[in-house]
Amino acid sequence: MSILNKEALINLYPGIALEDAMQVAQVALEDFGFDVSTYDFSPVPLTYEGKFIFPTVYDMRNAPSDMVDLWCAERYYEQDPVMDASREITRPFTWTYDGRQSDVMERILDDRHQPVINYLCDTGMRCGITVPIRCPDGALATFTAMSTSRIDNADLDYAVSSVGYLAHALHDAVIDGFEDDAFLTPHVSLTKREQQCLALCGQGLTAKEIAHHIDRSIPTVTLHLTSATKKLGARNRFQALVMASHYRLLETSHRTH
Repeated sequence: MSILNKEALINLYPGIALEDAMQVAQVALEDFGFDVSTYDFSPVPLTYEGKFIFPTVYDMRNAPSDMVDLWCAERYYEQDPVMDASREITRPFTWTYDGRQSDVMERILDDRHQPVINYLCDTGMRCGITVPIRCPDGALATFTAMSTSRIDNADLDYAVSSVGYLAHALHDAVIDGFEDDAFLTPHVSLTKREQQCLALCGQGLTAKEIAHHIDRSIPTVTLHLTSATKKLGARNRFQALVMASHYRLLETSHRTH
């Protein structure tokens, strides 16, 4: 049985580029029989209605050439069962389509996951370990190690702690190097003035008080608040504040990891 290569952890220094970090991790994973790996980061993983938002950071190592397009353009990401499982638990979990399935996967698997399952089986990626990484600000990252050769359940279970530790080490190293845009949800876009007006509204200021605070007219403030409400798809200003908070649009700084 293999143990985690300590040199890999040393090479995962703060601010390392994701591509370089994934290569370091992939070398370490090969000792456990995993030859494909993926990482993604979502500052806001779910819409207000509970649907997955595509991550702002995404990388695959040794994946088939069509996998990125399927997960991105064809939205397989939203049908990936490991993502649904990552909503349910915080610990690393195993999954397999050849042997005994993990408890969390047994609970969540249903027909809508079948396109992803079929693809993974067709390409030989029949088992793996996924590590949900929850950030203090509500962001979600996941790291998955997959194998195109058969790994039995005992060896998968043995590798869970090592893969889990490696995933967290990689995440802690790469997140410092992310661009600022990586921490902004792509689902909703408000202007800086709209965000400012909503944030002040959330502090209890009236439109008149906001107008005085930002040195603009009351109609201008009302226009900004109305525009933000429509962009968010909210029914009223109160719901707009709730939704803006969900999407982290009221924060002055998004790099709070």
